[in-house]
Amino acid sequence: MRDAAPTTIYLKDYAPFGFHVESVHLTFELDPRATRVHSRIAFRPDPDVADRRFFLHGENLSLIVARIDGETVAPDITDAGLTCAVPDTPFVWEAEVQIDPAGNTALEGLYMSGGMYCTQCEAEGFRKITYYPDRPDVMSVFTVEIKGPHPVLLSNGNPQQQGEGHAIWHDPWPKPAYLFALVAGDLLAHPDSFTTCSGKPVDLNIWVRPGDEGKCAFGMEALKKSMRWDEEVYGREYDLDVFNIVAVDDFNMGAMENKGLNVFNSSAVLASPETATDANFERIEAIIAHEYFHNWTGNRITCRDWFQLCLKEGLTVYRDSQFTSDMRSAPVKRISDVIDLRARQFPEDQGPLAHPVRPESFQEINNFYTATVYEKGAEVIGMLKRLVGDAAYAEALDLYFARHDGQACTIEDWLAVFAEVTGRDLSQFKRWYSQAGTPRVHVAETWENGTYTLTFSQKTPPSAATPDPQPLVLPIDVGLLGANGDEVRATETLEMTEATQSFAFEGLAAKPVPSILRGFSAPVVLERETDAAERAFLLAHDTDAFNRWEAGRALARETLMSMATSDAAPDADYLDGMLAVLRDDGLDPAYRALMLAQPGQSELAAALAQSGSTPDPDAIWQASETLKQALAQHAQDVLPRILAGCRIEEPFRPDADQAGKRALGGAALALVTRLDSGAQAAAQYDAADNMTLQLTALSCLLSAGKGAEQLAGFYDQWKLDRLVIDKWFGLQIVQAAPDQAVGTARDLTGHADFNWQNPNRFRATLGSLSMNHAGFHTADGSGYAVLADWLIKLDPVNPQTTARMCSAFQTWKRYDAVRQDLIRAQLERIAATPDLSRDTTEMISRILGAG
Repeated sequence: MRDAAPTTIYLKDYAPFGFHVESVHLTFELDPRATRVHSRIAFRPDPDVADRRFFLHGENLSLIVARIDGETVAPDITDAGLTCAVPDTPFVWEAEVQIDPAGNTALEGLYMSGGMYCTQCEAEGFRKITYYPDRPDVMSVFTVEIKGPHPVLLSNGNPQQQGEGHAIWHDPWPKPAYLFALVAGDLLAHPDSFTTCSGKPVDLNIWVRPGDEGKCAFGMEALKKSMRWDEEVYGREYDLDVFNIVAVDDFNMGAMENKGLNVFNSSAVLASPETATDANFERIEAIIAHEYFHNWTGNRITCRDWFQLCLKEGLTVYRDSQFTSDMRSAPVKRISDVIDLRARQFPEDQGPLAHPVRPESFQEINNFYTATVYEKGAEVIGMLKRLVGDAAYAEALDLYFARHDGQACTIEDWLAVFAEVTGRDLSQFKRWYSQAGTPRVHVAETWENGTYTLTFSQKTPPSAATPDPQPLVLPIDVGLLGANGDEVRATETLEMTEATQSFAFEGLAAKPVPSILRGFSAPVVLERETDAAERAFLLAHDTDAFNRWEAGRALARETLMSMATSDAAPDADYLDGMLAVLRDDGLDPAYRALMLAQPGQSELAAALAQSGSTPDPDAIWQASETLKQALAQHAQDVLPRILAGCRIEEPFRPDADQAGKRALGGAALALVTRLDSGAQAAAQYDAADNMTLQLTALSCLLSAGKGAEQLAGFYDQWKLDRLVIDKWFGLQIVQAAPDQAVGTARDLTGHADFNWQNPNRFRATLGSLSMNHAGFHTADGSGYAVLADWLIKLDPVNPQTTARMCSAFQTWKRYDAVRQDLIRAQLERIAATPDLSRDTTEMISRILGAG
């Protein structure tokens, strides 16, 4: 059996470890199949802890020898770790173990990627390296010695000794084991330097495989911007002599914030104009910022236990969102975040995978690296800042850093600094961390004698995670517009605390048009009876950029839902509104591109299900195609001007200005392609000198059922670049017609370049199938079967990626009975697989509703 039977772990059962770890010294003798790890760890009993049973985690380790104060001992060993009798005084534990990095396909602990050694220890990977109390509240200073025939040997902290085949690194800052990192291999550095606000020089390096050194410049500039921004906005200065980033091809996540040695998925750091799109550049900038910001919010102050994961992730996601808003367009960033939240987190909240931002229990912590913990966790931080104000937020953060530096903390510690600074009682606000579900806020209005009253009623649907949800604190930003579009009341934050609550606006000359939930001030579903005319008015006049976009989005969603369930024609108000957006050259091009984008087909399915209709994926796809065609025809006179205005004669820059123009040009080209059979898309493909223009043109051609020649040429051009070929795999499936998506995916899984053990390639192929909504949900169930086949194959090799990909099935109960039966059959087939991993077992049982 590969994994022990799943055991549920509960927050309420937390107990501290019975020993302090004074210091850790590790020596690695690297060998692909037989790496030796020598550990020398100084323990000191904690007199404040009654239970001082000495248990060290350890998995897939071969113990060679163990000693206490130099005397050989024989610990009791299980699949989970070891126990041993130890002195009730300070002692030194020594162990020598052997591990198999080359055979470690799960990509946790120490493993191999393309001949390079690398580690991933969050959440519980360090126990696959050596025996240790692998829990985040155990923090210590690490010294690491590395021996191996490799030109580059890296670990956390500062270099102490470096020579041929030998290096010693020392990290002076106490850290938990999940932040440990080691990298060794034939790597090249892209070097730079940074001077901190106090004048301290810091050496910077991005380490890559030979051949990738030309793709590091943007990432390095993003790192330096992040370091300066964190100093200026949060007062946080970097604290080591060196900061290293390493690009790794085989990596389960985007990146990892290991102290001083960040390990990145290659896709999250490598970029050049020829190989990366504008979206790739922005993602790289954000991820580099995110991992760097963890230096304080996650590393210097970490989590007491994994239930507190949102303490570091929610806060750091919020910080990287602030950074991107400052570097690029704040309205565009906010809208993009909400689109992502609704596409990823709302389905979690509304389905069998629902859990609070701080869960109460788990079986496998890897399954809780979710949109709820990250994105909803960030929304909670944003609401708290909105409620207390910018000045109090800054004061509370300063207190948090001063009070808890070097500690492993809880949500209670986090909220306590805000309560102390502001004098607020945050006990009700704390429910955001303990309740699952997305609140639904209904709005009613009255107008009488110059007083306009809004009455809000909040209700969070019950779930298995939260069967009896209570009212939450909701910051609802509201502005009022006059009949001519002028703002008669500026934005005001209404603080809702009751299940039903009214707010009155007095002294008005005429009934206003409300602009509610400006800036998406709370992660809720807003329910208000209105009509297309008011939506069109807000689309034309709202002074809040988010709500102006939201009005257009609502018009699109409503007309698409009507078209998908009846013979309704595209709504004229929506078409006219989008035409006005296209004509408004005063708007940011990136904002206009977002305005033109339709709601995703999965979003429409969720909206139909919420309205009481059973979504038909084929009808949704047809409605989407019909509306796009109608918009193309409605805007055909203005589209040539848009395309001409978006042409850029200057050299490529991945900045917000140029990226916005390319985004708007791409949106216009997608519409034009529906009118000219792909002629202009083909011309753009031939002339493209950067990946954004090339991939946009290819996407347009494929969506029109054309582009076979270009697709073949694209592969020939980029077949040696693995990150670009990931795009080639994914694009074909995403743009395939519903009746071709499964066949395309099957064909590509048989392609010579399909490496199913590489997480990026697996996600690019099978993940793209799940993103083709109508294709994945094809009526014969073949989409479900193909994904299940590959999840069963991948699970024994990489349980983490398998479990995360299972979320493609989480919305299964919203569809018709036939599709539900087909999906259930596949879920049960996965569940019945012998020796299924803990990761996948937990996910499937939750999706099925059995656990």
